[in-house]
Amino acid sequence: MAHPGTSTETAKKVWHNGKFVEWDDANIHVMSHVIHYASALFEGIRCYSTPRGPAIFRLREHIQRLYDSCHIYRMDMGYSVDQLVEACKETVRINEFKECYLRPVIFRGYGSFGVNPFPNPVEAYIASWVWGKYLGQEAIDDGVDVCVSSWARMQGNTLPATAKAAANYMNSQLIKMEAIVNGFVEGIALDTSGNVSEGSGENLFLIRDGKIYTPPLSSAVLAGITRDSVIQLARNFGYEVIEQVVSRATLYIADEVFFTGTAAEITPIRSIDRIKVGNGKRGEITAQLQSEYFAITAGQKEAPADWLTYV
Repeated sequence: MAHPGTSTETAKKVWHNGKFVEWDDANIHVMSHVIHYASALFEGIRCYSTPRGPAIFRLREHIQRLYDSCHIYRMDMGYSVDQLVEACKETVRINEFKECYLRPVIFRGYGSFGVNPFPNPVEAYIASWVWGKYLGQEAIDDGVDVCVSSWARMQGNTLPATAKAAANYMNSQLIKMEAIVNGFVEGIALDTSGNVSEGSGENLFLIRDGKIYTPPLSSAVLAGITRDSVIQLARNFGYEVIEQVVSRATLYIADEVFFTGTAAEITPIRSIDRIKVGNGKRGEITAQLQSEYFAITAGQKEAPADWLTYV
């Protein structure tokens, strides 16, 4: 079904606390704790079309991260990792998707009022829809123009970047909106020390003299599943991948820069603050990693370990 006001194909059914409900019936009360205090943890997971049928990319790792996020926020999601893995698979099956995007979300629902979250019930949903290339196919092929944001990422002892929490994405929205109104596709945030962190919803990699660099988790970086996948693929190709603090100035002298993420997949960056990256086109190493990543997710190449969960 197409959701009113959009061209997005949404699911017929949404998984809610162990049962399926109609898309239009997946509602919450306006006084739910999550609306007022952003008490939600979530995941974004892609399911790809392959010759063997729909395949969910690194499903267990995503659900484990969701479990860990909930644990940090003292939120018992009420289901085991195995149960949510099966629920994600069933969500793809029941909606008969060949490919889709999955959004498991755990949040505090309608109960008592006030900041204290404990008295409120914990709700679990898994929604799905068909979502194309997050920044567009042109971005995958030609790269995007980005800026360094004036908004910094959160310090580690304010909101933990390790948890994929809805509250963190208010910061992401500021980064994204600032970039868009200034004519860019995306923003790159720095951490509170002024070093490179990540995009509004993507991890970041830089290439200089054949070596690949990415900011460490201590730079207020989400432990991205696609980030981890790209590190593994790059090392399999024989590249040296270095996780280290990256200064802002390093962005401007990199040979190649690219974003990674479930939504963005692997997206080249062709300019930063109107300064051309390399030759202003997708670089060779970025293209090589893209080719390998898309071949694996399309089921054309054997995936490392059990990256693909077939439905």
